[in-house]
Amino acid sequence: MSVLVAVTDSPEGEHALHAAADEAVALGTELVAVNLKLGRLDISRLREDVVVTVVERSPSTTPADVVLTVLDERRPDVDRLVVGVRRRSPVGKAVLGSLSQRLILEAPVPVVAVKLPETSGRGVASSSTDDADDAGSGDGGEQEPAPHA
Repeated sequence: MSVLVAVTDSPEGEHALHAAADEAVALGTELVAVNLKLGRLDISRLREDVVVTVVERSPSTTPADVVLTVLDERRPDVDRLVVGVRRRSPVGKAVLGSLSQRLILEAPVPVVAVKLPETSGRGVASSSTDDADDAGSGDGGEQEPAPHA
C-alpha cells in the first residue's frame, strides 16, 4: 500500500506533503508525491524515515488529471490521497478550490484533506479533517448528536 499526496506550489501543498509523510510512516508504507509545482519538489526537509517516490507533472496536463491518472495507474496499491485545502470564509466554503474539490469528488480512494494550523481567530491549531467548519454544517457550530431511537 502507499499514500499519495498532491503537492501544489502553496503553503497548503507543503503542509499536505509533510502530513502525508507522517501518514505514510504511521501506516508503514511508501509515500508517492505528485509534484504539481512548476519547479523541482524539495523533499530534503521531510522526515528521514519515509520512503518517497516523486512523480513529475506533465506540463500539458491539468493538475487534477495528473493526480487522477497516477491514482489509476497505481491502483490498488494506493491506500489514500492527501490534499491540502485552504481555510475559507463562510461564503468561500460554498466553493472549494477547483483542484481540491475535483480530487475529493473524483478520487477512487479515501481522501484526507489537511489545512494549515489556524494562527488567528479561535487560536486553536487544527489539522483535523473533521472540523465542524469544513464538515458542511453551514453554521460553523458543532452538530448535535442524533437522538437514539
